[in-house]
Amino acid sequence: MSSSSSSSQASSHSQHPILCASFNQDNSGFAVSSRDGFKIFDSNTGRLCYERGESLSPSSFLLCVGAFGIVEMLYSSSLLAIVGGGEQPSLSPRRLCLFNTTTGTALRELNFLTSVLAVRLNKKRLVVVLQEKTYIYDSNSLAILDTIDTVPNVKGLCAFSPSLDGCFLALPASTTKGSVLVYNVMDIHLHCEIDAHRAPLAAVALSTNGKYIATASEQGTIIRVHLVPEATKSYSFRRGTYPSTIFSLSFGPSLELPDILVATSSSGSVHVFSLGFALNQRTRRSNSLLGLLPDSVSDALDPAHHHVLHNAVSAGVKSYVVVRKVDKVAETSPADFVVCRATLSVVTFNGFFLEYVVNINSQNESKWSLEREFNLLSSTSGEEQHFQLV
Repeated sequence: MSSSSSSSQASSHSQHPILCASFNQDNSGFAVSSRDGFKIFDSNTGRLCYERGESLSPSSFLLCVGAFGIVEMLYSSSLLAIVGGGEQPSLSPRRLCLFNTTTGTALRELNFLTSVLAVRLNKKRLVVVLQEKTYIYDSNSLAILDTIDTVPNVKGLCAFSPSLDGCFLALPASTTKGSVLVYNVMDIHLHCEIDAHRAPLAAVALSTNGKYIATASEQGTIIRVHLVPEATKSYSFRRGTYPSTIFSLSFGPSLELPDILVATSSSGSVHVFSLGFALNQRTRRSNSLLGLLPDSVSDALDPAHHHVLHNAVSAGVKSYVVVRKVDKVAETSPADFVVCRATLSVVTFNGFFLEYVVNINSQNESKWSLEREFNLLSSTSGEEQHFQLV
């Protein structure tokens, strides 16, 4: 996931109506913001669960309608972390508000000297990313636990694994090459630095349990996966021959080896990389233990492990994908039987939600289908329903 909860943020001057999009930590819900407010949807049903386009609370921060640059959820609770888009003085991008959707009030506000570029949270930690500093807070007391000085991070690029057992934060370590710093957020220390690419980072994602990290550079042709505990390279996948901007990366939800890694790019394609299939093929080929494999792997694996849906979204339109569910069947099935069925949810910044299902058989052949599509901007809530506190 980008995490898992992973988010994508756009400038308030974006040409597209969606300013930000983020899924919660288990991908059961997602939030989108436009210049008129924000909405929260149930990923499973597409139901609009919460909407704010009018006066939000007596707080000075939330007096008027306007754009929000960041809306982050805490699982399916009533707590949101929101940041203004800066189009109005009361919606400052330097102010983070912890907002209760049940009461419609601001619980706490945090003010910063520069704009907040990204926010990540779980039940124990709150992470706030600025251009040259990243703050780690205790989620309950809001006490500052650490301040990390970073290289200029103008895009607010980061990844966060919400699991309390493997809670890591990834940040760019260089502006000239694709290096990434990985912090242990629970124990508050630098875990490792990984040199992943020659060009600067464009996208990064951590698996839910924090065991794997995926990276793409601004070149966008190679996507690499490293094992976080050992900081060793496990996989390299070739996305394509020509450069493309990687908009998002997301791992499957498995708590062991993620079955798949997915990506969206400026070409309008959705890419699926079969980690499990690559591992099985590699194991048969090398007869080696998993721990010994990274040293013997070529830089780019066979493209047969790569499945692409072309024109999944409009080319050039920013998009954000997550893997909501992966179903597997026994390997004793017939040779052409589906062994992996993945449900992918895509939010596009021109205002659409798309749900694709990709079936991959034992011969590593794939078949795609569009299961659902709806307009995020025209959706109405009917009877508004709040998420309940976990």
